Amino acid sequence: MGLSRLAALHGVATSYSPSPDVTVSVPDDTVIAVLAALGVDAGTPADVRKCLVAAESRSRLLPPTVVVWAGEPLPPALAGLPPGSTVTVEPEPAETPGHLAGRPPAPLSMRSRAAAPAAPVTRPPGTAPGSGTSASAAPAASPLAAPDTATASAPAWWIPPPHGVHRIHVRTPDHRRATAVLIAAPARVPQPPERSHGFLVQLYSLLSARSWGMGDLGDLADLAGWAGRTLGSGFVQVNPLHAAVPGRPTDPSPYRPSSRRFPDPVHLHVESIPEYGHVRDRATLDDLRQDAAALSEAVLNKGALIDRDAVWELKRQALELVVEVPLTPGRRAAYCDFLAEQGQALEDHALWCALAEVHGPDWHTWPEALRDPRSPGTARARAELLDRVDFHCRLAWLTATQLAAAQRSAEDAGMSIGIVHDLAVGVHPGGADTWAQQDAFAPSMSVGAPPDAFNARGQDWGLPPWRPDVLAATGYAAYRGLLRGLLARAGALRIDHVMGLFRLWWVPEGRPPTDGTYVTYDAEAMLAVLALEAHRAGAVVVGEDLGTVEPGVREALARRGVLGTSVLWFERDWEGGGRPLAPEKWRRDCLATATTHDLPSTAARLTGDHVTLRHRLGLLTRSLEEELTEDATDTAEWLALLARLRMLPEGDGDEEAAVRAVHRFLLRTPARMTGVWLPDTVGDRRPQNLPGTWDQYPNWRLPIADPEGHPVTLEEITASPRLHALMEVLRPRKPHTAPPGERRP
Repeated sequence: MGLSRLAALHGVATSYSPSPDVTVSVPDDTVIAVLAALGVDAGTPADVRKCLVAAESRSRLLPPTVVVWAGEPLPPALAGLPPGSTVTVEPEPAETPGHLAGRPPAPLSMRSRAAAPAAPVTRPPGTAPGSGTSASAAPAASPLAAPDTATASAPAWWIPPPHGVHRIHVRTPDHRRATAVLIAAPARVPQPPERSHGFLVQLYSLLSARSWGMGDLGDLADLAGWAGRTLGSGFVQVNPLHAAVPGRPTDPSPYRPSSRRFPDPVHLHVESIPEYGHVRDRATLDDLRQDAAALSEAVLNKGALIDRDAVWELKRQALELVVEVPLTPGRRAAYCDFLAEQGQALEDHALWCALAEVHGPDWHTWPEALRDPRSPGTARARAELLDRVDFHCRLAWLTATQLAAAQRSAEDAGMSIGIVHDLAVGVHPGGADTWAQQDAFAPSMSVGAPPDAFNARGQDWGLPPWRPDVLAATGYAAYRGLLRGLLARAGALRIDHVMGLFRLWWVPEGRPPTDGTYVTYDAEAMLAVLALEAHRAGAVVVGEDLGTVEPGVREALARRGVLGTSVLWFERDWEGGGRPLAPEKWRRDCLATATTHDLPSTAARLTGDHVTLRHRLGLLTRSLEEELTEDATDTAEWLALLARLRMLPEGDGDEEAAVRAVHRFLLRTPARMTGVWLPDTVGDRRPQNLPGTWDQYPNWRLPIADPEGHPVTLEEITASPRLHALMEVLRPRKPHTAPPGERRP
């Protein structure tokens, strides 16, 4: 009983429900291990009692982080303050426009008359609040106050601070004091300005005639510019472009990166870097370009897989030459601005990259003096490797500039959203983020998923989780920096496994996933930071909420304006017999698609090819006949619905017509965004990733291909009759505009 109570105080579950009528108890050893990772010693009954006494006797006037939402009642921590308490909000300098203009931020001071809300005080615009404003007089307005934060649901003494992350100080009449981080957030993230369609693509798989063996940011900008202008598309969604862990072979999965905050320079289009044209050693550059052309030739015409390591080796050599070219004064100023903007986080990332070149990609194996980013030994190494640190800082800047260029290309082409970037759920345990932020990650823990109907053994993703207590104590600084970096050059952000903002399945090291448990995060704070940073960037947010979703999570996300993800084959009326869900019953606030990178392509789903693929790889748990029969029944139900809705005029047996019908159906739903898997436009049958496989299948290494498996280039995709026939289904109809001198009929 004591262990359960202690676990509950720290957000650690002692049981979970994989289905409404089933409850599974978590082993005590798991609970004890998870508490230890949170800094709580529960190894013996005596330890449990000691920690319980300490935890229950600890009285906090305020939690470490407090959230206030624009236009909503104050949280209990503030609304319930003793009458007569003094509350001062001190805007953090970095969050304050006035500070950036050279003016120090003015604190907002107020006094609580009563715990119950009162009528709001009307404040004259343009006047500044005085320190220690009394509730008996109408407090003056702060020039920092956001105009949309005043609310009738807040107490009269409350002066809404501007959107941002501040410090809040409280003093009660009995002289108790408390300080906390205050997150003042807009009530919702920005919404798509209009209904739109767009492409979903794994960038590495999109090779053009100019690629160096894999798709790059030049190809992304080109695709966005073409799709926006030619097809009226509103967005292009890509896989995570986070920095990978170096090495040979590199883990090809974009969902297990070294760092989520900084992009990987392997995505650079080298020739687009301004300094490229001024490299003196043209002969070496020409040789590298020929080698890159040979890589592309092997992938496109000889059946080779995308070789990320080989691509990076060529690009690294070229970039070594490029960075030797002196920057122009304007470029130098822009680079210095980037360094100042990114600060310590970029320096740590670049230093990790430099140290990894010398000591290998897992910092746990480095000399002990280098395992601490703040040690004297690391400081000496930083000085010794200064040139390499600057090299990696420069690459981060060059990649960021090309990401921004891709977004500008999308906007210039008329896209209403632009590039949708993807945030992976975690990072590699030996990578740059875990080295630089060791205190923020739970030691000897991994994120995964509990057993379910699709995987009785559960899943271990090999990703160390953030500690919720450290996040709260630091005002979510690491999370804020991560989001700000990603959103700065994005039109929208997709969050993989968005349920992780609420809870994550922690698996202790050395234990099977079945022996894990859920650990709860402060979803209010996580969502508030997300809303704040998305608001600043003007970016849409899409959550991947497929699979097991805790009750209330989708409702909480929808309340904050986070769109969900709806995949056609999973949308059934489970409460009404499990039939395919009619289009008008789909949710509006979502990205609707026919498939994802982890699922079969639409052509493979319609033909059953995905079942035979899993059979060839020995992944089926039943006979091939049983699996094919069940799959055919599922597909037939959907095709019958499409036929009843008159979306399949060509009838059964026409694969391309069926793919078009599926997308007609998606367009009939009220979904705000409709995503088209780019390989679907040319009939590709191969999944980019086949969950449950490692070396049995070439995950994350396949170029986009036609129905026969022959790779196709970006140029061939854009000229594909099959693509244009499909996109006619989605293309917005524009009114005819007569050329000059021609009268409209």
